[in-house]
Amino acid sequence: MKVLILGAAGMLGRKLALHLQRVGRIQGHDISELVLADVIEPSQDGVRCVEVNITDAAQVSALINERPDVIFHLAAIVSGEAEANFDKGYAINLGGTQNILEAIRGQQAYCPRVVFASSLAIYGAPLPDVILDDTATLPLSSYGAQKSLGEMLVNDYTRKGFIDGVSLRLPTICIRPGLPNKAASGFYSSILREPLAGQEAILPVAESLRHWFASPRAAVGFLAHGAEIDGAALGPRRALCLPGVSASVGEMLDALERVAGPKARELVRFEADAAVDAIVSTWPKAFDPQRALAHGFVAEANFDQIIKTHIEDELGGVLPSL
Repeated sequence: MKVLILGAAGMLGRKLALHLQRVGRIQGHDISELVLADVIEPSQDGVRCVEVNITDAAQVSALINERPDVIFHLAAIVSGEAEANFDKGYAINLGGTQNILEAIRGQQAYCPRVVFASSLAIYGAPLPDVILDDTATLPLSSYGAQKSLGEMLVNDYTRKGFIDGVSLRLPTICIRPGLPNKAASGFYSSILREPLAGQEAILPVAESLRHWFASPRAAVGFLAHGAEIDGAALGPRRALCLPGVSASVGEMLDALERVAGPKARELVRFEADAAVDAIVSTWPKAFDPQRALAHGFVAEANFDQIIKTHIEDELGGVLPSL
């Protein structure tokens, strides 16, 4: 089986690639080739890494001409950047997705599994306290609109038999390792990641704000499982709301204090940011993802587990002295 990861230089792309290298199999077959592609050439041993700009149809076609059996489409610019730069957001998040799907459609007798990384940002206020599988989407950010349009394309290209697509509405990934990115949701990770490393963090929203989360480890599991599930069993609705943990900022900080002690919590300082709040306050608080659960997707049970997962995966299982 040939596997292509688009957006492989990002955090999830790198972790997914390492996971696939470790397991070595997908859909019951050995992985014969794993190709990592991104606008900045990924760097990973034991696999082929290529530089590709998904807004360039010719570059995308050259990759798709190799006819990978499974394609993970993670390439995107994140929510805050997509909101600030309207043209760039649509060129990459929508135009790039169209280029990928059109390159696949241009092949003969070819129907790969395409796992599209969507987002809970496809929902917008006013919303019920708990999102159900049939809750209508109404994105109130450009990023959410672009992901919603991507889902519609995945549905339609699947309906026409060009791809066997699955769209995964990822929870906000927390705790993201490394440096902060331009996502509006980035503070959700920084208010935990930095204190766990003994550093101060800025909280730009009220502690009462509630949201839906999963760890990077769980997200990699979602993506890998999305390549394995029976597409026909999903029917025409190829988008899935994924399991996660509903928590307020205050509950996140409570968990931080339970796991790492009161000194860690004291490193978080409130400093309001209206622009960030305007985006994230429109996002869902909680889900009841019955379809995804029925299809075998799993996540953490509580926020303490999410923090402990970060300590295990990123800090070698050891907390710094605070």
